[in-house]
Amino acid sequence: MSDNSVSNETVTLGEWIVTMILSYIPIVGFIMILVWAFGGGAKPSKKNYARAMIIMAIIVTVLSIISSILFAGIFAAIGDSISSSYSY
Repeated sequence: MSDNSVSNETVTLGEWIVTMILSYIPIVGFIMILVWAFGGGAKPSKKNYARAMIIMAIIVTVLSIISSILFAGIFAAIGDSISSSYSY
């Protein structure tokens, strides 16, 4: 049987402030997000927050890679057209 006392508790304002401050610290934040998302003992709202942060990080990373590839291709094409127009 699961412990309902943890699942029914709300996260206080102070806990959210500490959560956000810890999540903004580069290495510590990444580790804490993983602990909150997949470790036991975190309140459900904090667990959902951590999972949402992980999903958003994955989405942003994928979009950044795609846009970097697109911009690299565009700039390569522009550079190629400029260099071919100035060849004697």
